Amino acid sequence: MIKHVFFDFNGTIIDDVDLCLNLLNEILRNQGKPVLDLDTYKHVFKFPIKDYYRDAGVDFSIESFESLSIKFVNSYQPKSLLCGLYDGVVETVKELRARGIKTYILSASERNNLLEQCRHYGIVECFDEILGIDNIHASSKVCIATRFMDESNINPNEAILIGDTLHDFEVAKAMGVSCILVSCGHQSVDVLETAEVPVLNSVKDILSEVK
Repeated sequence: MIKHVFFDFNGTIIDDVDLCLNLLNEILRNQGKPVLDLDTYKHVFKFPIKDYYRDAGVDFSIESFESLSIKFVNSYQPKSLLCGLYDGVVETVKELRARGIKTYILSASERNNLLEQCRHYGIVECFDEILGIDNIHASSKVCIATRFMDESNINPNEAILIGDTLHDFEVAKAMGVSCILVSCGHQSVDVLETAEVPVLNSVKDILSEVK
């Protein structure tokens, strides 16, 4: 029986795919590189972010990854407050909580930025914990996730992670928990299906799967 549900944030709760694609294409245009369409983006996107940038055509000899990361966050953060949440997310989380299930956000976003977004969208109270990383370079979520599991004495057999990328699947494996992926986010259906876990259209479709 599932007692704990971890949610990725970007591309799972917040609908920021178009924003991220636009910001990537702005970088590529500034470097004189070809821009990406949405389908290509959803096949190129991956973690670590540095590898995704490189595969997308970003040239770090023109500008360093560290510099681009700072510029991205400075542009992304205020614009993310205009993105909106995916339809049905809040209602779905509230239903899980009504069932007695604890809910958490687990994100590669810097925690203060993540909290700002959650406060803006009025969803802080929907979650028992909001877990973000301590820098802006979108490092792996594995360490923060496994540490939280250990500190909270959560039985992996009673937990599941909901995300929109193969990295979320990898994090779930490292946590020892089940995983459901949603195709509304940053990676395409065919990429997600390689994980061989359920792939649903969006978070609002998970209620029949979380038992």
